[in-house]
Amino acid sequence: MTVRPTRALAAITGGVTAAAMIATPLVPRGGPERRALSSVVVVAMAATTAVNAGARWGPARAATALGAVSATAATVERFGTATGVPFGRYEYSRALRPQFGRVPALVPLAWFAMAVPAREVAHAVAGARSTAVTRVFLGAAALTAWDLFLDPQMVGEGYWVWARRGIYRGIPLGNYLGWFATGLGVMAILERALPTSDSDNDAADPSLVATYGFVGLMETVGFARYFRDPVVATIGGIGMLPLAAAAIVRRVAT
Repeated sequence: MTVRPTRALAAITGGVTAAAMIATPLVPRGGPERRALSSVVVVAMAATTAVNAGARWGPARAATALGAVSATAATVERFGTATGVPFGRYEYSRALRPQFGRVPALVPLAWFAMAVPAREVAHAVAGARSTAVTRVFLGAAALTAWDLFLDPQMVGEGYWVWARRGIYRGIPLGNYLGWFATGLGVMAILERALPTSDSDNDAADPSLVATYGFVGLMETVGFARYFRDPVVATIGGIGMLPLAAAAIVRRVAT
């Protein structure tokens, strides 16, 4: 008999994620404490997603999704740093370690950590009209919306640098086209690894939807109150929070 992960474990790793996110702006920027907290946030959030996915689809499918998404993201990131495609010319600093092929190991985990919640938000928002196509396209959009917070924060920390300064906090807008394109591929992988039927009876996972909403809320408050950047708080909030709210409302209504 297969033993599925428990939601209690996800609550613990989710609590660690929340605590690390809250602590991050309270320590000096650029210091070792910030770097350590960044690692804790990503690892704990990826663990939360993996445990929730395991409780929903089983450990084998969750492990397959983790491996496939992480491998795909690592490949795209390595190709991107070498060629400038699909995100634009950028490179990682040596602040985040370990690195493989000049890509921090945390980066592929971060893609997985938010990709599955983004896909579940897409499923919830589409409701009765949820199909593989809507989940792939809306899921990619939801994942890209998260990067409206992620890139400004990580660039501000000095974790990666763009060859040419863009108009959105130094980030080229083409980066977001690259995120959406990569997100399409990631969502297609999740459709195979974590199958969801086109039915109201197969409702979106509430814990994963809550993860997306929580991260969107925390990032909005963090940039508005602690990072003191109302531009990113507004743009990122507009990107994530309406999707999260719509998903939560539809999920509660089912």
